[in-house]
Amino acid sequence: MALPPAKGSELKRLIQQQLQKMDVHGRIREVLAETIREELAPEHQQLSMEDLIKALRQRGIIDDVMKELKFVTDVNGKERTSSPKPSTHFVDREPPVLKKTNIDPTRRYLYLQVLGGKAFLEHLQEPDPLPGQICSTFTLCLHFRNQRFRSKPVPCACEPDFHDGFLLEVHKESLGDGSKMVDATTMLSVCDPVHMVLIRTDTFGETTLVASYFLEWRSVLAAENGITNVAVELLGVGTESKVSVGVLNIRLEMYPPLSKTLSPEITNTQFTLERQKIAEKERLFLVYAKQWWREYLQIRPTHNSRLVKIFAQDENGVNRPVCSYIRPLRAGRLLDTPRQAARFVSVLGYERAPVIGGGGGKQEQWCTLLAFICRNKGDCEDHANLLCSLLLGYGLEAFVCVGTKAKGVPHTWVMTCGTDGTVTFWESLTGHRYIHRPINPDDPPIVEQPKPLYPYRTIGCVFNHQKFYGNCQPSDAVEVCVFDLHDESRWKPMSAEAIKSVCSPGTASSVPPFPPLCASAIDAAVTSNDLELQLRILVSEHRKDLGLSTVWDDHLSYLLSPALAAYELERATGISAGNEEFQDAVRRAVPDGHTFKGFPIHFVYRNARRAFATCLRSPFCEEIICCRGDQVRLAVRVRVFAYPESACAVWIMFACKYRSVL
Repeated sequence: MALPPAKGSELKRLIQQQLQKMDVHGRIREVLAETIREELAPEHQQLSMEDLIKALRQRGIIDDVMKELKFVTDVNGKERTSSPKPSTHFVDREPPVLKKTNIDPTRRYLYLQVLGGKAFLEHLQEPDPLPGQICSTFTLCLHFRNQRFRSKPVPCACEPDFHDGFLLEVHKESLGDGSKMVDATTMLSVCDPVHMVLIRTDTFGETTLVASYFLEWRSVLAAENGITNVAVELLGVGTESKVSVGVLNIRLEMYPPLSKTLSPEITNTQFTLERQKIAEKERLFLVYAKQWWREYLQIRPTHNSRLVKIFAQDENGVNRPVCSYIRPLRAGRLLDTPRQAARFVSVLGYERAPVIGGGGGKQEQWCTLLAFICRNKGDCEDHANLLCSLLLGYGLEAFVCVGTKAKGVPHTWVMTCGTDGTVTFWESLTGHRYIHRPINPDDPPIVEQPKPLYPYRTIGCVFNHQKFYGNCQPSDAVEVCVFDLHDESRWKPMSAEAIKSVCSPGTASSVPPFPPLCASAIDAAVTSNDLELQLRILVSEHRKDLGLSTVWDDHLSYLLSPALAAYELERATGISAGNEEFQDAVRRAVPDGHTFKGFPIHFVYRNARRAFATCLRSPFCEEIICCRGDQVRLAVRVRVFAYPESACAVWIMFACKYRSVL
């Protein structure tokens, strides 16, 4: 079968690359010299092609080349690499899929390569992982102009072996020019940095934010040949934001190459002008914020103790206006309703910012959105900011509230104001919603007052991406607050223009752009099966230690599925459904004279051993797992519900049935 000319030239190019890689030409020259020296008489210096091939075959060079060559075959429309399999057994493992990136030749790209790291001194004593051993890993996450990338995990080491390349499209957003290739001058005005977040994942799957860095990539516009190498020093986060954690070697390259590069003086002047413009805007906003705060304190001296938060520190220790942490965020087709969005935010893990040393003080750290969703966990402020952004994306009038819970613990939650005046509180850590009905303290005692169901005690301020209001009512107790934000005698507003000057994304702004949400990479069915199998083993081992045998009832396990689906539906929508069918099925599955017990529990992580240890701490669950009696049959069902960013809600139900013996 004749190859098309294009395929033939491609095949020749691949073979040529392989020959160069193995230095075959050098080896042929050595064999040729050796053959002439040893096998031919001095008077005969002629060597035929057959003699040379015979010599190469005898030394195994031709066999080496054929082993190294891999051919691509088209299987079911996918490109796969053929790999030899032994005839004695069958390995049920798919060969790696060759991935191709579609490159539009009319667009400009920035090719960012990470060529290893060094000086990660915290891992200086870490031994090299043994083959097959689970070890802690580093993962690098990138965001640039609505594009997100994630590196392959590499073992944590003093010099981590990062070798990844990312193709970032440098596109224009102006109408009509989107299809034109951008030149160097136009790219100089694209001031969005490449946001890089380094995550460490330990052997138990727990994630830690190591560093967050904004890379200024435009230096490549003034580099010779459009290529530059940068050593990026990563600093720690929170209390360690001034401490170096390591260095990444990065290579930047423009594709297609620039026909004309800029001079370093031009790029440096642009950077200086941008910094000056941002600094001036931030200085003016700080002057305004101080004036606003002085006026707020003059209304009532007790205002000094209210939680009015105008600035907050991000993971790098940079003070930013709180309004800059909010922006209307659309979830595309990943989330369908505001309540589903609230459920998604609630299954992201909750973790307070770490503090070195005691004292019980709360370390303040409001994370940028990329750092929060890449780590998959954060503090209550991170959850509230994300939920408020999503609700704004759904067209609701949403605000983040800063106040306290019981015992004066600082807390943030979300509030939406309906067009009919209804005020709804959304707890971002649980997804619960509460309707606010204010108590009128001037009503006579005979008037029945609404009993608040929410856990919030006081409120100091509310804000979103455009507005900021300080609570100036006589009492900051939530239950008596009236949320008429247009009444300046109750809520002191900040200038919308002042907020816009520092919080709106634009050409001269220090506000990091918001990344888009990514679909889940978790296969819910496979993960559910894996967890269920692990829990069965753990239960059997636990009962064996107690001297008890274990008999599993697969049918009863299957019958638990509708209950778990109903629990998740209720959490996501507030609607309970399907309970009657579940109860009827269980009654049919449990014979007369037998007792049925079930225990559902919910987690936001996928660690079976950790979940089992938590379940055993519940006396109800321990009673089921350690059940004794006649004809004991055990059941367990796991149902994983996947959400964007690989967040998940894990529902587990343990059950047993046994003959009641008096």
